[in-house]
Amino acid sequence: MNTLARSAPAASRAPYRSVLFDLDGTLADTAPDLAEALNRMRRRRAMAALPLEQLRPMASHGARGLLQVGLGAQPQDPDWSSLREEFLANYEASICVLTRPFDGIESLLRELRRRAIPWGIVTNKLARYTDALLSRLDLGAPPGCVVSGDTTARAKPAPDPLLHAAAALRIDPAGCLYVGDDLRDVQAALAAGMDAAAAAYGYGGPQASRDWGAQHVLDHPGELLRLL
Repeated sequence: MNTLARSAPAASRAPYRSVLFDLDGTLADTAPDLAEALNRMRRRRAMAALPLEQLRPMASHGARGLLQVGLGAQPQDPDWSSLREEFLANYEASICVLTRPFDGIESLLRELRRRAIPWGIVTNKLARYTDALLSRLDLGAPPGCVVSGDTTARAKPAPDPLLHAAAALRIDPAGCLYVGDDLRDVQAALAAGMDAAAAAYGYGGPQASRDWGAQHVLDHPGELLRLL
């Protein structure tokens, strides 16, 4: 078990002067379109589609997690590359059909803009898909920066993407809160010298989120406002 998952959270440095967000499972519910990309592969192989409820917890893990659950595929398999490319092609073709912002996100981001609080997006999603999704998805307000999984040499849980975003926004990491729905989001935030908020409403689930060592746990996006 990861030791960070068992550690007690450090003292909170709220109120925060800036916020960074993960994308999938934190700002946007992308699971329905990701699940459909996988189920299209299953149907092509005469396999029954899997229910969204079964696939939703793996949505933050992208192609790797979904292909493992849906087809039993592993990165070391000889056909892994072709399966991953098929999945990503399916997803790109229908990247924002059923995807929507989580309830409360649009009003939250509009309030951040009203208060002139800098905010941005840091995701492990490759830029090709991040840009395509954000061009179609109305979040309520535009981010000050977008850092994707291939923007820096190392993706989360390394701190590099969060520090890159802080530099782009010209903010102090110590005064920034990072919000995400996966353990690696908390790991990246703490490694970058930021406080972390676990999005319990996202794909990690309310129980797991409370064991990650984040300074805060959010059951709804609107709860973030009390920390600013």
